Amino acid sequence: MTVSTGPTHDWDALVVGGGHNGLTHAAYLAKAGLRTLVLEKNELVGGAAITEELRPGFSFTTFSYALSLLRPEIIQELDLVSHGFLPLMMPSSFHPTGDGDYLLLGDDHGQNVQEIRRHSPHDADAYDRYHHDLDQVCRAVQPLFDNIPPDVFGTDPEDQADVAWLLEHLGSVDRRVLHDTVRLLTGSASDWLEDYFEHEAVAGFHASSSIIGSKVGPMSPGSGLVLLFHKLGEHDRHLGSWAFHKGGNGGFTQVLARAATAYGAEIRLGAQVSAVLVDGETATGVVLADGTELRAPVVVSALDPRRTFTELVDPVTLPGDLVDSVRRMRFRGVSAKVNFALDGLPVFPALPDTDDHFGGFLNIGPTIEYVERAFDAAKYGWYSERPFIDAAVQSVVDPDMAPPGKHVMSCFVQYAPYELRGSTWDAEREAFGDRAQAVLESHFPGFGDLVLQREVVTPLDIEQRTGLTEGNIFAGEFLAPQMYFFRPAPGWSQYRTPLRGYYQCGSGTHPGGCVIGSPGRLASHQVLRDLAR
Repeated sequence: MTVSTGPTHDWDALVVGGGHNGLTHAAYLAKAGLRTLVLEKNELVGGAAITEELRPGFSFTTFSYALSLLRPEIIQELDLVSHGFLPLMMPSSFHPTGDGDYLLLGDDHGQNVQEIRRHSPHDADAYDRYHHDLDQVCRAVQPLFDNIPPDVFGTDPEDQADVAWLLEHLGSVDRRVLHDTVRLLTGSASDWLEDYFEHEAVAGFHASSSIIGSKVGPMSPGSGLVLLFHKLGEHDRHLGSWAFHKGGNGGFTQVLARAATAYGAEIRLGAQVSAVLVDGETATGVVLADGTELRAPVVVSALDPRRTFTELVDPVTLPGDLVDSVRRMRFRGVSAKVNFALDGLPVFPALPDTDDHFGGFLNIGPTIEYVERAFDAAKYGWYSERPFIDAAVQSVVDPDMAPPGKHVMSCFVQYAPYELRGSTWDAEREAFGDRAQAVLESHFPGFGDLVLQREVVTPLDIEQRTGLTEGNIFAGEFLAPQMYFFRPAPGWSQYRTPLRGYYQCGSGTHPGGCVIGSPGRLASHQVLRDLAR
């Protein structure tokens, strides 16, 4: 990686933020021949996708920890494999049922059906129908997911052609599939799953991805959209599949950094941008926190919409309706991480002599009711007594992440509201960690005896370290009024801003968050198209 510490330069493009979307965007611009500089405030690229050694020999994925939604076009177009891209597929998903039993699903479809049949013949028979129906919705939505949204408010002939394409596409979708799409976009995961599964543990397992990163419960309208979004991920054209990257997600963002610099981009670390320089209605560069000014005709913010429109530029220079929409945008982070260095593998009593169940996600949310009750506390400004946990013993899949015989365990925990009623995260950090650890102890007796070190990462920590407003991991909640041509604001979903030469490419733009890269890629298409004009 090239790291610049030299004097002020003139550039073709400045990218504010070295998270995965900023790096993706920079790689595309540099590949197209633009002299591109990435400005990252921290001393490590990656944003929320980093890997840190917090204990000698133990590598922690501090924030983001898995890959699924990364678009395959990015891997191919940026030739990421040649720069070290190495996803490690997860062969299993493990779901304790709360009564000492479990669901253990893997790559073998027939075995999965039989595993579900152990609990419910009805649900085993519904399993294929569920995945078929959900896959049909994914295929209907994917063209919208992978393209720049049309400007439904525009009067330009190109805008009208884009809207006509959208209407034609929707008109070509089977009416039942379209209805299912609307149900998922606006309804609850619980209502959707009731059409297929009757066993509470089977339904609970499938509902787990419906609340990730969002202030919703599985019975809340909007959780269906979150479920659908996470199903849109893929590896090797297999929808809904997940992987760890070698070295964690920090290993992946180092791959992106190598690709960007190989194409000619430069990355400057410890370079916090305090403001975008504006001349009239045109962005002309940026000023750093140390007073250094850098000039370029293109400035691209990979930060979230709140910071892009109300901190980097004076909101007085922007249309009032845009500023009002961004200020009303919901962030409401409710996600925390509790990461463990372990002296050995936890033991699940019903599976004492195998580690097969540690090959992927450990889903600690036995039933829909369990997760909904965990959500109840967040409604009133408090963290869950018995939280939902999406865990992974990553060192089983990638042994280099811990010393021999030792392990690292990454736990994504909900619900943990950014704002606590009557207290602070400084006061509640360890109590929250204790609750997450107690849940793990209840499923893996003796878990506490294995803990060598524990790291509790609250939404406030996420905000302070990554810049994600209110610690929202998606840079803006996944709610229907905040998606597609409303993301981040009506009329501004095509990566441009009202200031000439100033663009946005962060997760707060279409199609949204997760380690996906699409905002960076699609925004680069817009920048290059505008420059060609």
